[in-house]
Amino acid sequence: MTRTLFIAPQWIGDAVMTEPLLRTLHRHGEQITVAALPWVAPIYQHMDSVMQVHELPFVHGKLQWSARRALGQRWRGLFDRAYVAPNSFKSALVPWMAGIPERIGYHGESRYGVLTKRIPNPDPDRHPPMVAFYLGLSNGSGRDMGSMRPVLQRPTEVVRETLQAYGLRAGGYTVIAPGAEYGPAKMWPVHHVAALCQWAGNPVVLLASAKERELCASIVDSALGAQVHNLAGITSLGQALDLISAARDMVSNDSGLMHVAAALGVPQVAVFGSSSPRHTPPLSDKAHVIWLADDPHYLPVLDCAPCFERTCRFGHTRCLNDIKPERVAQLLQSL
Repeated sequence: MTRTLFIAPQWIGDAVMTEPLLRTLHRHGEQITVAALPWVAPIYQHMDSVMQVHELPFVHGKLQWSARRALGQRWRGLFDRAYVAPNSFKSALVPWMAGIPERIGYHGESRYGVLTKRIPNPDPDRHPPMVAFYLGLSNGSGRDMGSMRPVLQRPTEVVRETLQAYGLRAGGYTVIAPGAEYGPAKMWPVHHVAALCQWAGNPVVLLASAKERELCASIVDSALGAQVHNLAGITSLGQALDLISAARDMVSNDSGLMHVAAALGVPQVAVFGSSSPRHTPPLSDKAHVIWLADDPHYLPVLDCAPCFERTCRFGHTRCLNDIKPERVAQLLQSL
């Protein structure tokens, strides 16, 4: 049994999309320990292929050389192989400082020395699918590509406790995740979300981060007559997974929670704007994507999408504004 350390990416969606890689490694006899930042660690606690999860005591964007060296020394002799999912130089320091014999990752930020096997970086202009990008770490070690669909597991008892805590019934509500960490060019307009809440026909649960609570409050204020629970910044990530897993259906932007819903097999509608579903699609038979740049029935030409910008350079954000709430409501009814 190969003792493997996996350095996780820092985004929720990316964490979900590493699950097929970890499943492939586990199937080939690797005993996997994941090292992850606290805000993504709960994702790995619900992957069957992961033996244990360590929360990294680092601050995002900081080198923290001494802290990394101390952790590396503490982990000396514990692992035979390491996979480094992020492309940054600092993310490869702990496996190097721990003296792990085999250290695999993409070339990234000129990671000579700290990695023993550097896989060539993909062409950044082609935006390869992210699941395939992470599976490439396994392919670089001569392993097969495995299944492309991420899978997360949720214990029934834990889900039941979360539903009771928030007074919700399994299958009796719709989750809407109106935020997007990357920026407003990926966010469906508030007035469209509010209209959808009014047409949902059942209670709506809003899930988002604490910094998006005001955004969600404006949705509640605009969705007159609708039963909307604003849980932005209230739930833990684990509770958010519970609420998504027990939902009737879900609507989201291209975000981390979109990938969570896909991995949990929840019927969903995913609204894409500045990004592309060819790059980060929700990998589920129960997922329906709306993306006007690839819609033959959309008559105005959207030659600017996908732009992958945080904000719309033209100021109109037509790629999202022109997705009408009635269209999303009709899709939800058909799920």
